[in-house]
Amino acid sequence: MKPNACESLFGREIPRRQFLSTALLGGSAAVLTATCWSPRTLAAGHTDALLLSCMDYRLVDETERYMTRRGLRNKYDHIVLAGAALGAITEKFPEWNKTFWDELGLAIDLHGIHQVLLLDHRDCGAYKQIFGEDLAKTPKKETKVHTAQLQKLRDMIKEKYPKLEVETLLMNLAGRVESV
Repeated sequence: MKPNACESLFGREIPRRQFLSTALLGGSAAVLTATCWSPRTLAAGHTDALLLSCMDYRLVDETERYMTRRGLRNKYDHIVLAGAALGAITEKFPEWNKTFWDELGLAIDLHGIHQVLLLDHRDCGAYKQIFGEDLAKTPKKETKVHTAQLQKLRDMIKEKYPKLEVETLLMNLAGRVESV
């Protein structure tokens, strides 16, 4: 079998996680990118899921633990947007919408994902800022608003990508996750 361009340059195949650092250390990133880059080179492999979660620093560890409990540790793509589902659909920040859809399409193309996990959380600052109200003060209303945003994004994803499975989830500040 004929070696690819990267194997010819380096004398061996470069794992995708080492490719960019190898290219940058060698001082020839532009040449290597033009010569070696392909979706297969940089993103070889397959993962089952994509997770959309909020940027809130309070839940980074809890989110990782949740994904590990599901058997998905190091087996999912991850998009982080303030407000998670709301961040992906709010008209207040249209560039976030574009980022979400671009990254979802890329995850499908490069990694063959078949499932999307939409993980919002309670007491979310982005929800406070976008809706102008502290929803955490009224838990039933907070659940209702999160559920509406999660379901709206789920429906939009299903319309564009009918074969994708989509789960809508809500995490509390202790890390407990419920389906909504």
